Amino acid sequence: MNKFDFLNKKNKKPKRVVILGSSGIIVKNLSSLLKKKQINFITLGSKKINLKKPDIYSNILRKKIKKNDCILFLAAEAPVKSFRVLINNIEILKTVITAIEPKKISHLIYISSDAVYSDVKNKITESTQTIPDSYHGTMHITREKILESYFSKKLCILRPTMIYGINDTHDGYGPNKFVRLIKNNQNIKLFGRGEERRDHIYIGDVIKIIFKCITRKAAGKLNLASGNVVSFKEIADILIKKIKTKSKIKYVKRVGPLQHNGFRPFNVKLLKIFFKEIKLKNVKIGINNFYGDLT
Repeated sequence: MNKFDFLNKKNKKPKRVVILGSSGIIVKNLSSLLKKKQINFITLGSKKINLKKPDIYSNILRKKIKKNDCILFLAAEAPVKSFRVLINNIEILKTVITAIEPKKISHLIYISSDAVYSDVKNKITESTQTIPDSYHGTMHITREKILESYFSKKLCILRPTMIYGINDTHDGYGPNKFVRLIKNNQNIKLFGRGEERRDHIYIGDVIKIIFKCITRKAAGKLNLASGNVVSFKEIADILIKKIKTKSKIKYVKRVGPLQHNGFRPFNVKLLKIFFKEIKLKNVKIGINNFYGDLT
């Protein structure tokens, strides 16, 4: 399963969307859009169902799933930095598959990660080799392969790069963390000279893409990225100029090599073909929107 396409020729409201995972930037923002568009949906998080215990909770989850549901699979224990956490995430997958495999669901969207890709010198595409060198990437590619074996004809796999915007819960190095620091008048600490150049995608664009994947019943694999790379130093400079703050940029000694060789660009041709109406925002425009959402 590689080719991306829409199975519905026109937008069609699903009978119901079931979101597995109740926290995180995607769930919070998507829930708002689904309410606005009057789409019937429920969210199932770890407080309701402990997906890491398949023997106990598979039957409970199965009772929650209905025929023709659209399943949005975001549930994960993250960050994945150890073998134990990787196994926990496979247990989550086991619970989900055991629960939904007997049901005649309409559609399954799995939110994966660009971490599945190997480091390459050229721009990453959906065909780039997937031999990850991290627990996080290994977890996602393992889940992808297993899901494909069960649901290939109705499965959509989305691989986002770093996401920024309102309702972030990860506070990862980059726009989300920098905005929080600046709002609190704390200094931004950049590793090395902040020279790594990475792609970042704005949450508003991500949510529009996912929504269309739901209504047009997308199938196949798709990268979610802006198509623009920018250094962490440039991001910090943009934010400090944009927001009134006492924060300053500080540089700290880098421990270990540059992640992804300091450069990770994406070819977003496929994304632009299928989502022509969505103008992917570069970091400068995205940050303006992000700041506007906060004020």
